[in-house]
This record gives sequence, structure tokens and C-alpha cells, in this order.
Amino acid sequence: MARGVNKVILVGNLGKDPDVSYLPSGQSVTKFTMATSRSYKDKNGEWKEETEWHNVVAWGKTGESVAQYLSKGRQVYVEGRIQTRTWEDREGKKRYNTDIVAENVVLLGSRSEAEAGLPARPVATPRTGEAPPARASEDDLGGVAPPEITDDDIPF
Repeated sequence: MARGVNKVILVGNLGKDPDVSYLPSGQSVTKFTMATSRSYKDKNGEWKEETEWHNVVAWGKTGESVAQYLSKGRQVYVEGRIQTRTWEDREGKKRYNTDIVAENVVLLGSRSEAEAGLPARPVATPRTGEAPPARASEDDLGGVAPPEITDDDIPF
């Protein structure tokens, strides 16, 4: 039997500050909203922008790191999976909620940081929940700088 794939990659901006809460077991869960946008030309040739909002959930140390480093408006890369929950409201109607369960989160920084040449800042990795080591510097590579990647190097 073939296995399925449930993988989501989002790049967008936080709609509000992350909210951390704790389960009775002591496990932390962090929730935040994230907006992604796309631009396209309509049938009249005019540019339009469409924004989609996502509910994101990050568990444990990953979520705690998210709450520590992220705030409303910050640009972020989120990698994870889609999860839909079902419940009944007070009137007995069936309700659904679709979340992105974050497994990897990277703070991308502001435009001014990117123009200054500062690297993207990893917030947390899925296994440890700790920020991964920084990129190699010229000193780490014996005085040789790592190659710069430009838009021309990306095939899409």
C-alpha cells in the first residue's frame, strides 16, 4: 500500500503575537495566525492580491521558542502538516477547524535585515526544539566565504 504525504510549507507574516498555554500534563502548546499572500493578473490584466489566513500550532520546545522570538508582523517560514479537528458546538452542530502543526520554524527577518545581509534566523528544529547552529562563517571555512545564492541560481 502506498503511503500518503501531508507536508505544508508556508512563508508569511504573523497576524498576532503567539499565545502559549500549558496542558495539565505540563506540555506547552503555542498558537498563532499567519497570513500568506499571492499576486496574480486577473482576466483584464490587472494585478490582484489574495491573502489566506492559517492557524498554526507548535508544540513543546518548538512552540516555546516561537513564543520567545516571534511577534505580530514578523515574516516567518513554517514547515509542518495539516491537521483537521472536529467537535460539536453548544447547539450540537458539527464544527471543523484546520490547523498547520509546525514542525520547523525559521524567522526570516525584516526587509531591512535582509538588505543588510543578515542571515535568516532559525527559531526551532523539530527534534530538539532548539535553534540550530549558525551558518558557517568565513573563519569556520578557513577564510573562504560560502558561495552566495542569487535569484538566478533558483530554477523556479
